[in-house]
Amino acid sequence: MSALTDKKKYVLSIDQGTTSTRAMIFDKSGRKVIEAYKPVNQIIPQSGWVETDPNEIWTSVLNVISSAFIDAGIHPEDLDGIGIVNQRETTIIWDKETGEPIYNAIGWQSKQTAKLAQKLKDDGYSNLFHKKTGLIIDSYFSATKVRWILDKVPGAQERAEKGELLFGTVDTWLVWKLTGGRLHVTDISNASRTMMFNIHALRWDDDILKLLNIPKALLPDVKTSSEVYGVTENFQFYGIEVPIAGIAGDQQAALIGQLAFEPGTVKNTYGDGAFIMMNTGEKPELSDDNLLTTIAYDINGHLNYALEGSIFAAGTAMSWLADSMGLIDNVPASRQAAMNSHNDDEVYVVPAFNGLGAPYWEQGVRGSVFGLTRGTTKEDFVKATLQSIAYGTKDIIDTMEKDTGMKIPSLMADGGSSRNSYLMQFQADILDIPIKRAQDEDTTAFGAAVLAGLAVGYWDSVDEIKEQMEAGRLFEPKMDPERRNKLYSGWQRAVNAARAFKVDD
Repeated sequence: MSALTDKKKYVLSIDQGTTSTRAMIFDKSGRKVIEAYKPVNQIIPQSGWVETDPNEIWTSVLNVISSAFIDAGIHPEDLDGIGIVNQRETTIIWDKETGEPIYNAIGWQSKQTAKLAQKLKDDGYSNLFHKKTGLIIDSYFSATKVRWILDKVPGAQERAEKGELLFGTVDTWLVWKLTGGRLHVTDISNASRTMMFNIHALRWDDDILKLLNIPKALLPDVKTSSEVYGVTENFQFYGIEVPIAGIAGDQQAALIGQLAFEPGTVKNTYGDGAFIMMNTGEKPELSDDNLLTTIAYDINGHLNYALEGSIFAAGTAMSWLADSMGLIDNVPASRQAAMNSHNDDEVYVVPAFNGLGAPYWEQGVRGSVFGLTRGTTKEDFVKATLQSIAYGTKDIIDTMEKDTGMKIPSLMADGGSSRNSYLMQFQADILDIPIKRAQDEDTTAFGAAVLAGLAVGYWDSVDEIKEQMEAGRLFEPKMDPERRNKLYSGWQRAVNAARAFKVDD
């Protein structure tokens, strides 16, 4: 009998991201046995708007689950549990009876609700939202997306007030579908990203709901990140009821997948965006410098908070170089292009395609390039775009140290772009700290597996998991301080110049 078809159990992770859905099956050692992948189309109705068909999200999940079972020769009865990790803030509202969405899913990066967010700021509510939710007012979060859909779709407000509609982030939508409409739940990490959840009282905030005129009946029940929420509906898993036992937003799941449970540990997930998150322990640290305070996880009664800063364009900036600009054949080719560049790093790219994230949070800033000369080559341009990710990360790391008074000794790295060894070395050089790259960059999916596995007893403890984890590659800083300071000073000038050229929201 092969290793893939013996009687030992597995944990399944469903990783539903911005542009793709993946299913991964993990074994007891934490090894990824199989991965199935399917792209998910984005809909761009207008410039700056990003939407997705919720039914396509759902069918992509069914597709990758089936593919993973078939390719691995694993049957659903071999699963101990299922964990779900999802793109955060993306907003779906659907009919409670028919299960049909009333509008497309509005993506986390979509700017169609920017005017709603700006009005809340103009009306003086920034401090209220920050104190209650730990977030800044921005179209990034779910609250303004919910309000926009209720305004956009005829009759939606009235139907929501009657309890005929349901809201959910992608995790909620998937659990509802997997359980045949029996469960309308989210976990506390996803709830904390909606801009409607009080992270101190740990409940939906009545003042915010009243202000936005969002009926509470629309909202899911909030659960911990690691517990058995329910089981799959029979027909979807070939007659087997599998426990759904772990849920986390993608960045919180990456923190968990890195086993970063100690306060002060910091990770950066280099995905479509780059998301830096610090575990701050049992008490929320409110930032004075535009970082986000969020809930990291709630596991077995241990609730930890985090500080987070987001760079909106990281992997998407590299895809832009390949798909739109034609400067490289594919994203992995960016490493060799950067190595082939021999300029003095005088070119700066600020890839603010959808505005600037932390610590600036300026939606009207657009992408800019500075320092071009007649001698600039496409390799120089590619290298500068890669460097922008490292510079933006330093903006956030410096801010985290300022807000917490803690010196960050090293940075854990994961995500697709962490495979780029040029970027990782430049990141270590600019931060002047070691970068610890995960052995497997798919820490988000592994984090969901950890949550589900702990809930069902697949693993007895975090220590058991740690004992089996393999270390990844370490990148040590090599750049001299004078050059580091000069390069980063140039980046700060470039960002300020881009901010001066901002457009109206």
